[in-house]
Amino acid sequence: MNRPLLFLDVDGPLNPYAAKPERRPAGYTTLRVPRSVADEDSGGFSSRRRPLRVWLNPEHGRLLLRLGFELCWATTWMGDANRWIAPVLGLPELPFVDFGDVLLRERPDGVHWKTGPLVDHAGGRPFAWVDDEQNELDRAYVTAHHPGRGLLHHVDPRIGLRDGDFRALADLARPPAVPRTVI
Repeated sequence: MNRPLLFLDVDGPLNPYAAKPERRPAGYTTLRVPRSVADEDSGGFSSRRRPLRVWLNPEHGRLLLRLGFELCWATTWMGDANRWIAPVLGLPELPFVDFGDVLLRERPDGVHWKTGPLVDHAGGRPFAWVDDEQNELDRAYVTAHHPGRGLLHHVDPRIGLRDGDFRALADLARPPAVPRTVI
């Protein structure tokens, strides 16, 4: 039986980029990523800009691996998440959703640009999507277009993933209870 998918965004859930810039959260380490790498996805490039500061909690990798999901990057970092993020978290190389032509392109219906590709990638499998940008339109889209269980789990980008987030994800990873027949 296939495990459910866990689509992971980097900036917000794993990197609490909106935290106070002068205070690294407890348990986090600082990674400096050259802007040429960080800006590739959005088409920007400037070698004179300061490196992008990324805060990561190395403990999150172990916690994510214990959840029982098949992990998959769902981030503008795409494959670069395996180069820069996974090693700090102690994660193996993970598959990623290639957003191709929809990358950062707003939809006229207000649904997040990641939502359709994630539903397509899931292919009916149960999934959870951890991000800081989903809304009710995304939930409605998933309900209408995805036949399996799905959880759109919002994470505050000022604090990143916390214990309660891991508990909510663990609940979805458990197989649904099978009713027992009483004879």
